[in-house]
Amino acid sequence: MSAPEAPALLNVQGLTKTFAARQGLLSRWRGQPGKVVQALSDVHLQVRRGETLGIVGESGCGKSTLARCLVRLYDADHGTVRYGDQDVLALKGAALRGYNRRVQMIFQDPYSSLNPRMTVGQVLKEALSVHRMRPPAEQDARVSELLSLVGLPPEAARRLPHEFSGGQRQRIGIARALALEPEVLIADELVSALDVSVQAQVVNLLLELQERLDLTVLFVAHDLRLVRHLSHRVAVMYLGRVVEVAPTGAVFEAPLHPYTQALLAAAPSLDPSQRRAAPAITGELPSPLNVPSGCAFRTRCPHAFDRCATERPLLQDVGGGQEVACHLYTAPSPVGAGPQHP
Repeated sequence: MSAPEAPALLNVQGLTKTFAARQGLLSRWRGQPGKVVQALSDVHLQVRRGETLGIVGESGCGKSTLARCLVRLYDADHGTVRYGDQDVLALKGAALRGYNRRVQMIFQDPYSSLNPRMTVGQVLKEALSVHRMRPPAEQDARVSELLSLVGLPPEAARRLPHEFSGGQRQRIGIARALALEPEVLIADELVSALDVSVQAQVVNLLLELQERLDLTVLFVAHDLRLVRHLSHRVAVMYLGRVVEVAPTGAVFEAPLHPYTQALLAAAPSLDPSQRRAAPAITGELPSPLNVPSGCAFRTRCPHAFDRCATERPLLQDVGGGQEVACHLYTAPSPVGAGPQHP
């Protein structure tokens, strides 16, 4: 998919988020300072109006933390998030509620986010009432309309969440988000808990809704096949940092960052001739409690050189709509350590 040429709707600059690590009793007794988990570190990202931006990376790279910071479920430590001309991190009260109506999040497990004691109709009506989207007399009709949008029959409104399959519950979660008529949907591992056949149905529904309702979508996933099918552009994250952003075609056909190359090489292939004898990524994923100095990927990178240990590479435009955070593209490299294009 080619990305629409549009201005940034969400603009993230320097976003940082840490969490206090659990401290043992002995450490507290000794008065040792608590450690922190660096979940996000100086993240820079733009989401353009009308596009689908895929966020990919290994588990623990900060994808879900980024999504939760964008909807203010977590408060960032530093940085800015701008939605149009609004400073999202400074919003309070009615202004924050207005932002939350326009930027909605869909969670990985819809069952845990649906009240098991409320019928689907009550769940959707609650969203309509709290945000005053429809007067009471029009809410039943709007509920039926929302259910139809996501491919569920009107009688689903009278049933409880546990009466539905996982794919149907995810459709209910999408309907609840759409009840607020958002401009942006943030889908956090939307289909990772579903069967493969159901995944395709939900993904196709999302594509149809995006075109029909002119939605902007941030699609967080670890499945590269889904991201390639859905996204106009892809942002690759590693240990809380964005290391590459590029149009989807460029990421999958000519990735620049060594981590992106390794991530794609690690994806399973159905072609026996492409199966690897050696692992695509060597070494262990460093602990977020002790992120390596300089480039966080240097301890696993086959092209690392001295500068990588002392200086953190910044995300920069290298042309063709691609941005990469890697010293291989910012300074002359030692012999044999040049960028390896597939």
